[in-house]
Amino acid sequence: MSDAAPADFTRDLVRWSETLAAIARTGLGFTQSLYERERYEEVLHVAADIKSAADEALEVQRESDHFVQEWMESVGEGVPGYVTPKVAVGAVVGNEAGEILLVQRGDSGVWLYPTGWADVGYSASEVVVKEVLEETGIECEPLQLLAVIDGQRMGFTRFAMYLLLFHCRATGGTLVPHPLETSDVGWFGREALPWPTAGAEWWAPMAFSAIDGSGMVTAFEPPRPNVWRGEH
Repeated sequence: MSDAAPADFTRDLVRWSETLAAIARTGLGFTQSLYERERYEEVLHVAADIKSAADEALEVQRESDHFVQEWMESVGEGVPGYVTPKVAVGAVVGNEAGEILLVQRGDSGVWLYPTGWADVGYSASEVVVKEVLEETGIECEPLQLLAVIDGQRMGFTRFAMYLLLFHCRATGGTLVPHPLETSDVGWFGREALPWPTAGAEWWAPMAFSAIDGSGMVTAFEPPRPNVWRGEH
């Protein structure tokens, strides 16, 4: 067994537990049957045991009852109760010098392109413009959807989340970091990315190709041949 295998298996445990919990919470949101409610709640307990096992492997101590309570509190009714992945947006913003706009997260000190959750009442492109302005002080124009990324599959989130990554062009503004969310902002060339920059090994080639004006096809992960057999 390779060194990566235990981590991959733990990641699968988290994904399986979240999927079971989503199915059960969606069922609770639609059913009127007491019998079905009891079955769905039992599924939540099984999902919680799986997630607790994953946490134990990661040396994070949380009881399974914690997960059940958290999941039950999020159950809606009808269509609002249909559990789907959360949606985030990211912005690859380039300038005339061929540089990329990065922010340093205030909580972790890690550098990354501007990101944020998709707010209700805005289109995805509108959220991108808003997030870039709020986090960096830079005004931008969305040009293309670069990628649709499964954050859980990529391993940078432990819950179901899709990231919509846009290529944008800077159109104005002045660099001003957000007083709460970011500790610094700046423009960086491909050979001068700050340390630590999160995930640059997968997004930087795509990002700078877009900034250079190369024709880009929207990227996404291909379907796995055996989605539920732990293959990556």
